[in-house]
Amino acid sequence: MWLIWLIVAAVLIIAEMLTLTFYLLWLAIGALAAAVVDFIIPGAWVPEVIVGCVVALALTIFTKPLTRRMALSRGFKDAVDEMIGKEGIVMEDIAPSLPGIVKVGGDMWSAESEESLKKGETVIVLARGSAFLQVTKWGG
Repeated sequence: MWLIWLIVAAVLIIAEMLTLTFYLLWLAIGALAAAVVDFIIPGAWVPEVIVGCVVALALTIFTKPLTRRMALSRGFKDAVDEMIGKEGIVMEDIAPSLPGIVKVGGDMWSAESEESLKKGETVIVLARGSAFLQVTKWGG
C-alpha cells in the first residue's frame, strides 16, 4: 500500500508543478506521510488516512499566512491574471447567458461574454472572474 501512496504523492507533485498553488503540494506531503505510516505499520489503512489528512490540513493552515504574504508582495502575478489581453479560440459556443469554453495558450477555460460567440472564433481575454474568464470577440 505504501507504493500506492508514493504514486499518489508523485502525481500530486506533478500536478502542483502545473498549477503552482501549493495546495496540491500539501496533499502530496500528506500522501508521503501516509506512505511512511504504512511502511512502519503495514496494512493499517485507517492511521495512514488520518495521518495523511492531519499533515495536509496542518500544512494548509500553518502556511496560509506565508502564501497570502507571497501573493500580496510587490511583483507577484498570478498565472491566470497574466492571461488578460491574450488571444484564445472558442471551443464551445458562448452566449450572454450561457458560458462556454475557450482555449488560451494550451489550456481550456470556462468563459463568459456579453456577446454570442461561435466555436472557432478568436477572442481576447478581458478579465478574470471568480469562476470564468471574461472574453470578447477579437477585432484584429
